[in-house]
Amino acid sequence: MTQQSTVRAGVIGLGLMGGPIATNILAAGIPVSAYDVVSPALDVAVGRGARRAADAADVAGDSDVVLVIVPTADDVRDVCLGARGVFVGSRPGTVVVLMSSLQPDTCEELALLAEPVGVTVIDAPMTGGIRAAVDGTMMLVVGGDAEALDHARPVLDAISTHVHHLGPVGAGQVGKLVNNLIHWGEVVVLTEALSLAAALGVRVSALREALMDGPTDSRHLRELGLMKFTWHRKDLADVLQLAESIGREVPTARFSQERMLDITPERVLTLLEDRGWELPERDGPTEPVG
Repeated sequence: MTQQSTVRAGVIGLGLMGGPIATNILAAGIPVSAYDVVSPALDVAVGRGARRAADAADVAGDSDVVLVIVPTADDVRDVCLGARGVFVGSRPGTVVVLMSSLQPDTCEELALLAEPVGVTVIDAPMTGGIRAAVDGTMMLVVGGDAEALDHARPVLDAISTHVHHLGPVGAGQVGKLVNNLIHWGEVVVLTEALSLAAALGVRVSALREALMDGPTDSRHLRELGLMKFTWHRKDLADVLQLAESIGREVPTARFSQERMLDITPERVLTLLEDRGWELPERDGPTEPVG
């Protein structure tokens, strides 16, 4: 049973993540104004109880907290800065939450541009993938003003199980990139290790059960067969770009970037089901990341 909220939410971007997020906010009793350039996605949200907005400015004008969940940095800029964008439509005091994966300086830039119209921008990139968005179990790492986060918290609590404030705007993106680096590194190490065991004649299914009872147990070990490996190219490219901006080398990111080119859900399932498969050797340069 839900209680009606005094906070009004806006959701811009109703794709694989944004659609379930809007649904969970509605389920928490929070009114939602929604917009997406893809009409069927918007129709689904409206069918679940959201108000159909004409554009991003319309969403902002009807919302206290606006979640921006669009694919790229250019999309985020268009949504926020366009002629009918969020900053045009927002009332003073509105909190805009950037939930896309971005570079920290993009968040800082938009936060500065929002100040003259009385809007506060915070960043809260998403973790956990589509399953967590559907289940409302994402972990959010947030950068930005603490009071703005408090204002947005009823909406964020409706879509996540943990919200962590890491520091000023952009800090959430740093947290997400570190999370991504660890995530893909674990996927690579687990797959390499299990592939080695298979090559040495040990049943992977039996070994995996043993590892779950030992000190190396992890969520990645338990859920490896459920993962889709959708965003490794972008995630690891973003890590390397940010590291390069401060003159830092991250060899683990480059190694993971190379090895993930050979790791697919189908090949991992083959390995976990004891049907063979060993990672090939790679001597050449890493393929370009798109």
